[in-house]
Amino acid sequence: MTVGDRRVRRGVRSRVMTIGSRRSFGHTVTVTIGAERLCLTANQHEDGSLGEVFIRWGKHGTSGAGLLDTYAAALSAGLRHRIPLPDLIRPGLGLWFTPNGRTDDPEIPRVRSAVDYVTRRLAIDWLPYPDRAALGVFTSAERGGRDRWSA
Repeated sequence: MTVGDRRVRRGVRSRVMTIGSRRSFGHTVTVTIGAERLCLTANQHEDGSLGEVFIRWGKHGTSGAGLLDTYAAALSAGLRHRIPLPDLIRPGLGLWFTPNGRTDDPEIPRVRSAVDYVTRRLAIDWLPYPDRAALGVFTSAERGGRDRWSA
């Protein structure tokens, strides 16, 4: 496996990986939710569609890390079977558990949980605006700079 074309910008790391004769492009987003750090890696198919998802959170072996790893595996299995992304992420939108609250992601300033963040980040990165609007997922700029929890 060789790694090339690495770019780092505002917590987003991108790289092109060559595995055998297959090339895949992916990017990793690192975000802090409350006081917890989460890494979301999304790799794409050769046709440009989302192919697989990896989530790293907390210490390996903890319940939370295991549950998010299982969630990422379920998303990836659904993507391999060509289930549309909106159908995969809809159940996770607004899901409430800790960690929750403010993030350091300017496009998603507040979330209700790590799963809520993952679903919103995937929607913003991989869905066109009409599909995101149907799900109720907007960036801060699209909401006019105010998030729905602002006073």
